[in-house]
Amino acid sequence: MKQFACGDVVPGCQARFRAESADAILGEVAAHAGEAHGMTSVPDDTVAAVRASIRDA
Repeated sequence: MKQFACGDVVPGCQARFRAESADAILGEVAAHAGEAHGMTSVPDDTVAAVRASIRDA
């Protein structure tokens, strides 16, 4: 199980994600980025920051 806190990349965001894999979290985070942060695409540097912040649950 993996986990990610959006606030680790976007200060002030309280969203948290848990999933079986990092790839599953990335899918959830991409949807969240669009809905909560208005991003139509997620830049490579942001994906790298998210990957670096994913931890074992």
